[in-house]
Amino acid sequence: MSGINPPSIKNIEEGHRQALLRVCNLITQAGGRAWLVGGTVRDGVLGLEQRDLDLEAFGLPADKLREALEQEFQLDLVGQSFGILKLRGAPIDVGLPRRESKAGLGHKEFDIVSDPYLPLPEAAARRDFTINAIYLDPLTAEVADPFSGLQDIERRLLRHTSPAFREDPLRVLRGMQLAARFELHTVPETIAECRTIGMEGLATERVFDEWQKLLVRGVKPSIGLQFLRDTHWLSYYPELEALIGCVQDPVYHPEGDVWIHTLACLDVFADERWGDPWEDLVVGLAVLCHDLGKPLTTTMDSGGRVRAIEHEKVGVEVTEEFLARITHQRKLAREVLPLVAEHMQPAMLERADASDAAVRRLSKRVGRIDRLLRVARADALGRPPLKSNPFPAGPWLAEKAERLKVMSSAPAPLVQGRDLMDMGWKPGPHFQGILERVYRAQLEGKFSTNESGREYTLKVFGNPEGDGHPGGG
Repeated sequence: MSGINPPSIKNIEEGHRQALLRVCNLITQAGGRAWLVGGTVRDGVLGLEQRDLDLEAFGLPADKLREALEQEFQLDLVGQSFGILKLRGAPIDVGLPRRESKAGLGHKEFDIVSDPYLPLPEAAARRDFTINAIYLDPLTAEVADPFSGLQDIERRLLRHTSPAFREDPLRVLRGMQLAARFELHTVPETIAECRTIGMEGLATERVFDEWQKLLVRGVKPSIGLQFLRDTHWLSYYPELEALIGCVQDPVYHPEGDVWIHTLACLDVFADERWGDPWEDLVVGLAVLCHDLGKPLTTTMDSGGRVRAIEHEKVGVEVTEEFLARITHQRKLAREVLPLVAEHMQPAMLERADASDAAVRRLSKRVGRIDRLLRVARADALGRPPLKSNPFPAGPWLAEKAERLKVMSSAPAPLVQGRDLMDMGWKPGPHFQGILERVYRAQLEGKFSTNESGREYTLKVFGNPEGDGHPGGG
């Protein structure tokens, strides 16, 4: 088959491949048959590294399966209802084919019965998409592909396997990130099927897993977001849906409305990811959210020019609302929100040829100028078809931040509480006000060492007095 590789296990790390083959042999010796299935097979066909190895064991009851594997491996049972056996020390999960039926709302509410004698095509019908329903016998290299997943991979199509797809609403979000990761075109039947599914009772943690994959692993995040729009699932994210049709000044944004701009920015970001999952997640979310304030601030002035004054400030609250829909991670919100609030600053400071002090103050507000530069660059380049250099602020601010040593963190306070005590003041509530004022002076460049900071403190506040409070003023 042209353009793709035949299913194989050649891209599995050697030690894990040997463990996989041994597991399959143990299952065969016990009277069963093990098939590799899901993303492991798909990724091998695409020539990608095969990491998480999922096996389905046919023809062997659960107790016999566990007994066979425990001859040589230590196992953990994952979820009593799911009955998945995880091998300790290797990324291998072994499960039985399952019959499932919807029993309630959400991703977890299923009646699940393991059936080791379920015909393989019926087991494949329980999987989400055809590209994840390709089976490979690691011992014989035999392939079972009842839903033509190999053909869909070659044609870059995303297609659901069967009507059972609608029983798990999380599969819609899985489609979002898969479409983005592998640049897939979703067939009309699957779009229509997704439109019949509601976001009912999905755990926020599971939802966030799919958004994280979109931003950290998506080759074209724009495809994933367009998938949400096509399936009408964008309505569950009104902060994003509001971007559609929000006009922009055509001189600065010839690409179109804020929705189109945001999608273009995300693709620029994806092309330049660092490969650090946390850093890419923080920056990716900031790029996604950077213009969420525009629908609430966009107006047209008397000259007919479209303006969105202070959209970056208004966008902070909107971003908080959006993030609350997809994650409970407060640390993530704390790191994303300053990037949204300050994403205009690199260009503004460069145009003003701002001082070193202004750059230090920015580093204090945003924490990480290197992150901010990534967001601002994506914002600037996400404006096709502009051809001129759209981001001169990048090199300008990077040079200043590197010289001032504030690229990856704000300046640490040179004068701290212990210095005040060394100078003779007794600890108390007044320390906070002194230290804040002294730190602001440090950012302004009034001093650059601990010694000169102490001298500045004594000059401004005078020598300590007997009651332990600073003198002077």
